[in-house]
Amino acid sequence: MSDYNWCHNPSCHEIETQSRIRGTGDNKVLRTIKIKETKWNEGHIFRYFCNQRCLFEFLNKFCVEIANTYSVKQPSETPIKVIKEKEQFDRYNYRTERSEPYQVTRTTIVRKNE
Repeated sequence: MSDYNWCHNPSCHEIETQSRIRGTGDNKVLRTIKIKETKWNEGHIFRYFCNQRCLFEFLNKFCVEIANTYSVKQPSETPIKVIKEKEQFDRYNYRTERSEPYQVTRTTIVRKNE
């Protein structure tokens, strides 16, 4: 298996940058960028796209096909438990130059074990 992927954007080779220029003399071309597979891009979208521009050009061109391939027919749900805790702090009021009580409600979401 190769340690490289070619950028998946079908128009990557049309973007005019110096890094895409290949060839000698009058035989120059713009070439799709080769992406080295490393531990940094393993399991990451940039294993298949050389940059954000290529990623978003690809998504804009193929978004309907992607959505049809991985369509969602009904909503998904995850059982949770909501915990609300009230906490009181003191905060300094610069106008009155003294501390005043301040109450906040902290909401924590915990997934229920199935």
